[in-house]
Amino acid sequence: MGRRTGTTAPTLRQLELLLALTSSDGIAGAGAKLGMSPSATSHALRALETALGTELVDRNASGIALTYTGEHVLPHVRDVFASLQLVQATALAGAELKTGLLRLGSFGASATIRVLPPLIERFKARYPGVDVVVTEKPDEQTSRDLIERRLELAAVTLPKSDFDSQTLAVDELVAVLPSGHALAKLETVPLSEMTADPFILTRAGSQALVTKLFSRNGLRPRVTYELLQLMSILELVAGGKGVSILAKLALPDRYSGTVFRPLSPGTSRRIGLVCLNENRLSPVARAFWQETRRYQASLKAAPRR
Repeated sequence: MGRRTGTTAPTLRQLELLLALTSSDGIAGAGAKLGMSPSATSHALRALETALGTELVDRNASGIALTYTGEHVLPHVRDVFASLQLVQATALAGAELKTGLLRLGSFGASATIRVLPPLIERFKARYPGVDVVVTEKPDEQTSRDLIERRLELAAVTLPKSDFDSQTLAVDELVAVLPSGHALAKLETVPLSEMTADPFILTRAGSQALVTKLFSRNGLRPRVTYELLQLMSILELVAGGKGVSILAKLALPDRYSGTVFRPLSPGTSRRIGLVCLNENRLSPVARAFWQETRRYQASLKAAPRR
């Protein structure tokens, strides 16, 4: 049933709720992401539908389902937030980027600890008045934040067909062993040997890569822990509670009681800086994108040791 268009324009909060609905399992869950109570969420959604004069959500469907109109309104709502971000960034940027704010997304420790810091340091040297804030979330959530225009730039795993990208680094998986372990004497550890001991599986950014590596080779580790925190995994390995496989770039150079060894067969992943459209970036984000290009070019031009 159609509705009569209201006299009040939709608010940004109401439009943000519509965006949240696309990545939630229910109306209440979408509101919770925005700090709204179930009753406030329901009221805001109905107010939005009244303002637009049509239903946006199919309440008879199981889970969340947008109506035909809702699906067609959604891209324009995303454009609203993209434009708002441009307005805010441009206003903050000032003349010659003397001031500003850049929010960067990161999928995990490899990017946060190793890949982004030299880029941020170089960028800050050129634009000292611009503040840089890094937000770390799992790869899928970081990509969702980009699509929903909550972020303009992020470091994620590649490939990502929906984004423009620049490759920043190639990361490989390595065996993480107690220093007194028999496998620690080897230069390269056969993957099949990693199934003999209790296995500590990471739940961070490289979990899918580790799982696929075993599956691809017809192997199944004896998982005894599934942990999110890197330091927890390293402490358990150092204490002889098991072995693990982690991304090399996420690891410190050394950790007492542990050794890191290449795997055979091994696997790697590309880490890249991505955006929805490099031609529609705010001035601050564009400056970081271009600085990244210059940095990558300087690395390629530098003589190899």
